[in-house]
Amino acid sequence: MAKRRLVLVGAGHMGGALARGWLSRRTGAKPVIVDPKPSEAVTGWAASGKITLNPQPQPAGTLVLAVKPQLFGEIAQEVSRWVGDDTLIVSIMAGWRIEQVAGRLGTSRVVRVMPNTPGAVGQGVCLMAPGPASTRDDVERARQLLQPLGWVEGPMSEEELSLATGLSGSGPAYLFLLAESLAAAGEAEGLDADRAMRLARRTVIGAAALMAESDTDPSELRRAVTSPGGVTQAALDVLMGDDGMPLLYRKALREAVQRDRQLARSAEDTE
Repeated sequence: MAKRRLVLVGAGHMGGALARGWLSRRTGAKPVIVDPKPSEAVTGWAASGKITLNPQPQPAGTLVLAVKPQLFGEIAQEVSRWVGDDTLIVSIMAGWRIEQVAGRLGTSRVVRVMPNTPGAVGQGVCLMAPGPASTRDDVERARQLLQPLGWVEGPMSEEELSLATGLSGSGPAYLFLLAESLAAAGEAEGLDADRAMRLARRTVIGAAALMAESDTDPSELRRAVTSPGGVTQAALDVLMGDDGMPLLYRKALREAVQRDRQLARSAEDTE
């Protein structure tokens, strides 16, 4: 039935990653995408019949909100046309709390989710916090929606989700920055720029694959490649110093959590 359709509102970086994940898994579902300025990839999916793009609103079975949080207040009334008595809202908007989304869309059936972009290749992490009115069926429905994207962590409280978002939701950006920084450092020491980037990328990919295939704690994996007094130890003495990576990551996660709370307050100000 039409009301059981999966509707994605917003197909930017995060929404597009979700859609690519769904389509790559070939689940047989044909999602609806609502986006006033669709990318070439999205219009290509529509042209090939993989999705339905910008149809007239009808109550959805599951409505996934992937719009920029600062825009939601402006479009909430239009989005509400997709909401019916049986619609489950899955919100992946940073900053918007469950009660805020529920109030704007006139339904209490809201599950808040924070996926990360590796979901596009089935290797993502999706944090899931169901609202107080969500049923077990709602949680399972959201879980099934998210499973093609990778690991689903939850259900958890909304406060836990806010804390974990700075770790796994934003985490891929930290890893990409690591590759950038490694390549830049190699280039600064005299490596060709292309070679430095190629080595940085392959090293990060390989280390992640090793960790994925091993039950060993990351600290043990680190020690296994660190000979006392060797080259790696010399580098780690810098990276793990008093002002090194452990402290920087703590500061970064704290800032991420504070920013999430600021976004929530900003959302309240628009109500």
